[in-house]
Amino acid sequence: MAYHLFEVYGIELEYMLVQNSDLKVNPIVDTLLTRKNGTLTSDVENGKIEWSNELVAHVVEMKTNGPTNDLDNLDELFAENVKEMNALLAESDTRLLPTASHPFMDPNTETLLWPHHYSKIYALYNRIFDCKGHGWSNVQSMHINLPFFDDAEFEKLHAAVRVLLPLIPGLAASSPVLDAEFTGFKDARMHYYKTNQKEIPHMTGKVIPEQVFNKSDYYKTIFEPITEAIKPFDTEKILDHHFLNSRGAISRFDRNAIEIRVIDIQENPSADIAIAAFIIEVLKLLVSEELVSLVDQKSWHEDELFLIFDEVIKNAETTLITNKKYLAIFDLDKEVDVKTIWKRLYELVGGKLSAGQQDHIEFILQNGSLATRILKALRNDFEIENIKKVYGRLADCLQENRMFRP
Repeated sequence: MAYHLFEVYGIELEYMLVQNSDLKVNPIVDTLLTRKNGTLTSDVENGKIEWSNELVAHVVEMKTNGPTNDLDNLDELFAENVKEMNALLAESDTRLLPTASHPFMDPNTETLLWPHHYSKIYALYNRIFDCKGHGWSNVQSMHINLPFFDDAEFEKLHAAVRVLLPLIPGLAASSPVLDAEFTGFKDARMHYYKTNQKEIPHMTGKVIPEQVFNKSDYYKTIFEPITEAIKPFDTEKILDHHFLNSRGAISRFDRNAIEIRVIDIQENPSADIAIAAFIIEVLKLLVSEELVSLVDQKSWHEDELFLIFDEVIKNAETTLITNKKYLAIFDLDKEVDVKTIWKRLYELVGGKLSAGQQDHIEFILQNGSLATRILKALRNDFEIENIKKVYGRLADCLQENRMFRP
């Protein structure tokens, strides 16, 4: 069934499994799914939420079981599922850990690809790209799926999403630490994301999708070159172009939805859903053309937007935006940091969020992105024991569905 703009949503959250004793990743998602289901399966329906495996065996995904129009109660649903997963994992001295990257996992020695259903696809990916890098095996994110009914709705939604993508890491960055050190990027996940398919660059492009605003052009500009580029590698023809497209927002014409993928996972589901709701309200504002016309939104080349995005993944909310044309979208006439732009957007749409969502967004705008708060809590001490202490507190925040205070 095809839905209209903002009629329903699909949300996906990914978490890593870690051992309680030493916080190392524990590749037992198959054990978790078996305990829940009785037998091993790659997807388990749990009422309104579905659990499933990912590329690597230590990451589990929970997502809305089909489209939903109720964002207000979704955080509680996800929080209940977190508790249930943690209860099942307790038998193995394991629990879920939030944030978009594990702070000291060695992907070269600790990566275990999912060995069960779909393993043929994962093995092929591994053969082409070597999935042992941080950008493949050490990433957790939230995906937001937004529907469009036809080309006219796709045009509006794709134009708005492209314009907003560069700012999202300024709200959601949560991956500052890899290999037990500060990476220099508050959103290191997106830094690796840019190049982890360098063998076939067309799969990721410039992360910001190209200026294509209907299905036919999307196939010509994005899908067909991907299909051509993968042919020498995919000799058994098992990879789908929808699956291969790795831009920061991907258009799924198989289900008439755009999936936003540049959002780092937060410390708890309430923060994730608050960010999702906030992004959705800003996209509604852009689609309405109250701020800026559709023609102007479509005029942005991906290279221009990528330059802004590339700065924001480094410094998140403290990034200074100097592009006057971009600032004009938000009625700002002087250089400001990303946090100021989000505050401006919150003034415009914050009233449409639930009281709980408002509390979470105000907390982030006041205290900084989760990446900023993690770095503050670490106090420049990247000894493993200190990292374990801070990330242990983050695991507690996930279990208790509360915000992380440095």
